[in-house]
Formats: sequence, C-alpha cells, structure tokens
Amino acid sequence: MLDLLSTLRRGTMPVAALVEAAALFDIPENSVRVALTRLLGAGRVERDERGRYRLGEEAGPVARHVTSWRRLGGRTREWNGAWVTVLEGAAGTRAERPARRRRARALEFLGFRTLAPGISVRPDNLRGGVNGLGESLRALGLPEGDGIAELRNLDAASDARARELWDVAGLERSYRGLTDELQRSRNRLKTLSNPEAMVESFLLGGRALRQLVFDPLLPEAIAPADTRAELLETMRDYDVLGRTAWAEFLTRYDIPHRETPADTRMAEHRRLAV
Repeated sequence: MLDLLSTLRRGTMPVAALVEAAALFDIPENSVRVALTRLLGAGRVERDERGRYRLGEEAGPVARHVTSWRRLGGRTREWNGAWVTVLEGAAGTRAERPARRRRARALEFLGFRTLAPGISVRPDNLRGGVNGLGESLRALGLPEGDGIAELRNLDAASDARARELWDVAGLERSYRGLTDELQRSRNRLKTLSNPEAMVESFLLGGRALRQLVFDPLLPEAIAPADTRAELLETMRDYDVLGRTAWAEFLTRYDIPHRETPADTRMAEHRRLAV
C-alpha cells in the first residue's frame, strides 16, 4: 500500500484502486482494508473526506528518500579519507526499542556500518558533508541523543578495518545480476499481457530500487562505481517501461503519478519497522 501511494504526485488514491492493484498479487480485499486501518492508526497514511488515501506524515521522510533514486549519481563527492561517525546514545529499555529501530533504519538507509559497539561509520563522501548527512539521519529517525561527528586520522589498523565493513564483492554481484535481470525483463515485458507486465515490473523494479536506495555509495577507493552506474542507467530505462505498463490503470482512476509503482517495501526493509 505504501509503495502504491508513494507514486502519487499529488491528490489521493481510492480504495477501489488499491484493492484492484492488490488483487494482481493475490492479496484479498479484506487484507487491504486491514492494512490501511493499521497504517492509518500509525500515521503512515492519511484519508480525506471522500475515503481516499495518501501517504501520511510518518511515511514522508522514508518515501522522499526512496523516490530520490534517480539522483543517486549526484549524491557523492571526492573522498578525502575522513569518516562520518554516529555515536549511539543509551537505548537499553523496552521503552527505547522504537528509538533503536529508527536508528537502525536511518543508519541502514545511509550506508553506515558498525566499527565498534555503539560506533557506526561511513566514508565522508556524500554531498553536504557531516551537516547534510546529519539532517538526513535525523529526518529518517535517528534519535536526538545520538552524536554525529567527523572522524579523521584513524590509525592504520582501524582505517583498514573500517574499509572492510562493506561486502564489496557482494555489491558487485548484486549490481551485475540485477542489471542482467532488468535487461532480460525489458525484452520479455513486450510479450506479456498488461496485468502480467504490471506485476513483473513492480516486483523486479522494486528489487532494483531496493538495491539502489540502500546502496552505501562507497567511494572509488573502496568500491568501483561503474557497475552501480550501469544498474542505475538500466533501471532508468526500465522505469519508463514500468510506467507504460501501469499508465492505463492509474489514468483510469484519475491518479496523477510521478513514477512507476515498485515493490520497495520502503518502511519494512530488513525488519526495520517504524
């Protein structure tokens, strides 16, 4: 439901559209209505006087991060070897579990990894530097009690350990594998019925978007960017085909949309729920 509603450029989406779209994935109407009720209670969707839905305030920061995937290539800058570090505040009681979940989600979205207990780091190679990254982390739910700082002049052993926190070989395999799948699907979509094309573009496009949205955007000194750039460019082309597949459905419900619906599981990725 969140992924469908995140496609809205403005306005709202009727329940009938959500129910029809869910039916393509064998999700019954009652499940849709139960999900909407829960999302409404959590503030992640809002309902207007006509009973139509849009994303709620609680889902806004995550949705904006997810839908910024096309600008991924412009988010980095040259790396000077410094790191951004997040120093975790206390979060050990049951009452603080939501804060821990929000912290984990924010750190995962922005490519941080744990260097030592309570200390998470990433290369300081994103535009905006520490201040810009701090604003993004707070918007995504990082607790106010956590500290954000620049870390320079690590000793050689710690610097080497930090550079190995990311599975670079795994990232490369994912980039290449998804690029190949998108290219094969691009040819196959032309042979599918429109509902079949809607489902395939939603599921496969969503997998590619999850890879891009959660990509750590590592500097060249740690991981080459060429295979990630190839995936991004392939996904941009594939997104056009996805929009074409979904256009008739969205137009029929008079839904002004800005991009293709895709299965990003944006608020529940890797169990990092709000």
